[in-house]
Amino acid sequence: MKRQIRSLALQAALPILAAFAMVATAAIAASAPAVVGDWQGAITANGGSMRVVLHVLQGDDGKLTATLDSPDQGAMGIPIDTITFKQSDLHFEIQKFSASYDGKMNSENSGISGQWKQGSASLPLNFKRNGK
Repeated sequence: MKRQIRSLALQAALPILAAFAMVATAAIAASAPAVVGDWQGAITANGGSMRVVLHVLQGDDGKLTATLDSPDQGAMGIPIDTITFKQSDLHFEIQKFSASYDGKMNSENSGISGQWKQGSASLPLNFKRNGK
C-alpha cells in the first residue's frame, strides 16, 4: 500500500517538475538581451570591403562579453574590452585598436545600424544576425 501511495505521489510530481523546468528555461531565455548571438557585417572604405563578425555572450552573472572576428584579415577572437546594450543601443570598445562602435538595433532584433570609429575615422557598420 505504501509503495502504491509513493508511486502515485511520484507520478503526480513528475508533470509538476517538468512544468517548472520549462518555465525556468523560458525565464532564462527571456532574460537574455536581444543582442546575444552572432552578427555579421562589413566595413567599406576606399572601394574595398572587410567582413566583421561579432559574437556576443551573456555570462551566468548576466554580464555581456564579446569577441570580434575579421575573417578577411585572418584575425579571430579579438576580445572586446567593454560592451553595453541598453534598450536598443549597442556600444563596444576595443582599446588595443583605439576602436569603438555605436549602433541601434531595429525593432525586429535582426539588424544593428551604426558607426565604427577607429582613430579619426568613422565608418558605417551594419550588422545582421548570423543565420547559423
